[in-house]
Amino acid sequence: MIGAHQNGRVARLGFVSTRIAGTDGVSLEIEKWTAVLEGMGIECFFIAGECDRDEDRSFIIPEAHFEHPDILDITERSFGSERRTPQLTDDILALTRTCRDKLAQAIKHFNLMAICAENALTIPMNIPLGLAIVQEVQEMGLGCVAHHHDFYWERDRFLVSAVDDYLHYAFPPALPQMQHVVISSQAGEEFSRRTGLSCRIIPNVMDFSNPPPPPDDHARRFRETVGLAEDDILVLQPTRVIERKGIEHSIELCRRIDKDRAVLVITHESGDEGHGYQQRVREFAEIMEVKVIFASEFISKCRGVDAAGRPFFSLGDAFSQADLVTYPSEYEGFGNAFLEAIYYRCPIICNRYSIYRTDIEPFGFRAIAFDGYLTAATVMEARRVLESETIRREMVEHNYDVGLRFFSYEILRQEFEFMLRRPHNIQRMYARNWRQGPRDEIVKSILGG
Repeated sequence: MIGAHQNGRVARLGFVSTRIAGTDGVSLEIEKWTAVLEGMGIECFFIAGECDRDEDRSFIIPEAHFEHPDILDITERSFGSERRTPQLTDDILALTRTCRDKLAQAIKHFNLMAICAENALTIPMNIPLGLAIVQEVQEMGLGCVAHHHDFYWERDRFLVSAVDDYLHYAFPPALPQMQHVVISSQAGEEFSRRTGLSCRIIPNVMDFSNPPPPPDDHARRFRETVGLAEDDILVLQPTRVIERKGIEHSIELCRRIDKDRAVLVITHESGDEGHGYQQRVREFAEIMEVKVIFASEFISKCRGVDAAGRPFFSLGDAFSQADLVTYPSEYEGFGNAFLEAIYYRCPIICNRYSIYRTDIEPFGFRAIAFDGYLTAATVMEARRVLESETIRREMVEHNYDVGLRFFSYEILRQEFEFMLRRPHNIQRMYARNWRQGPRDEIVKSILGG
């Protein structure tokens, strides 16, 4: 059995996050990492405040969710002021104890040998959970991969803080048995500059070796279900409704392409940053006389039909019906939605945000790119792609080939193999629990070689 040690034990890793459910970027990346790790013979389990994975492999800690009432209250009191009250300190420590106890229970229940903290040691949406992970890793001698998607110093709302000591302690922590992973070169440089720690850079990936199936009858129901007419142009915005996504650019694009036929369909909800910007998007669309559909109620991780017979769709279904994908973000940790558009062979219009310029554009993708604002040339190019099937086909096939070469699951597997072969990571992540066998045998058993 791949991954089995000579004494018959199998490598077991647990993902820990505030939420492992739905179609947010972190949950989607966990799904990809799981597929690759299990292909290497490592059993994966899931610990979170909300989880939609296999029940037999999931452990729910209600206090781990960033929307738990007590966590929301702590977060509200922790930021916006530099002074911490004794009561806030007591509340944080009490909830840390709760999270620690339940996390330890989950680790023992699944007999885990390592954990992967997914953004839980990165952005302080749940301070007690971060503190609990650090303490349990340190006390139990567990190996830990800390997968960082976006840091607190990248968000304005976390700049004024009464919990700077906790942020330095756990967001992210400095532990010898912890392997830090970031998703872009810029994040890696800033991470090391701020912490003095090393990290691996592993970009977001897609399973390009297994292309998506062609749209079926269920996928073709998407347009009608969300409210599009047969001749409407479906412009897809596959992101959350938050300010840095620059959705005003997408609305302007629809107006300038064809305000009567171009419809902007937004796939995700507002998320954890409030609903004020969504109202701004609605108002701006009214001013521009553009139809905008907020389609999150129709999107689910799995496609199907509900009890009332109403269909719901996967993100893949939405991409398969899009005429054009817009990605006008002002800032991104990497660009998961960009890769999704490439994977589903959609033409994409993209703002050249900084990480796109440094970590994506150099690979040679063909996107309709703009710098901060739409120009007449940008709109003209978008029209050409919409009107010419030949141009569209050449663009999406070229992009798929680039994705296959540089952003596939195979790239992710190679990164995992590299980390597992490093002596200190093997010793700390696995061998600590397998002291009977020599390191070379452990490497061989994990990698199946």
